[in-house]
Amino acid sequence: MDRIPVSLRAQDPISRAGVASQLRTRPELRLDDPDDEGSPSVVVVVVDTIDEAELRVLRSVQRTTTARMVLVATHIDDQQLVSAAECGVAGIVRRAEATPERLVQVISAVARGEGSVPADLLGRLLEQVGRLQGQVLGPRGLNFNGLTAREIQVLRLVAEGYDTAEIATKLSYSERTIKNVLHGIMTRLQLRNRSHAVAYALRQGLI
Repeated sequence: MDRIPVSLRAQDPISRAGVASQLRTRPELRLDDPDDEGSPSVVVVVVDTIDEAELRVLRSVQRTTTARMVLVATHIDDQQLVSAAECGVAGIVRRAEATPERLVQVISAVARGEGSVPADLLGRLLEQVGRLQGQVLGPRGLNFNGLTAREIQVLRLVAEGYDTAEIATKLSYSERTIKNVLHGIMTRLQLRNRSHAVAYALRQGLI
């Protein structure tokens, strides 16, 4: 079995020693020394609460490594949850639930590219996302995928086989506007052509 290389960061030596003792004996993991030059697959960050200092730590990990992050926290509120997600945290474990088995489960999931968040926190995160879409992005004509409602309409019609003139007629725009919309989509999202743009829309579940 390939052992998952894990690096551990904590606010204090006692917390680090406690979590390290849980992880060091697990055959699924290889706990790296902080001074090791190798790149870990997962960084476990142990905190009491998520303050600005800890957010700086998370941003530093996100900026300087390719590792995915697991956060072990005593307290986490809705805003801290969103802030942690923005910093690239893919797994969250409450300290009270951080048994060796649970830690290994979450670390393994995150190493596979999955996410792992307690069910109640996930529900609150989805509520926050819904509010953001409804109150902030929606009024500005934006979606989380970075496309406006008009851009999505154009892509759907391209996928249905309509040419520029037909799309312009259907949406009551000029052909120049449709060309500009498509050019903007392909430039911003680094798409090669219309077919590539349609493939992107399919992957995003837009069509």
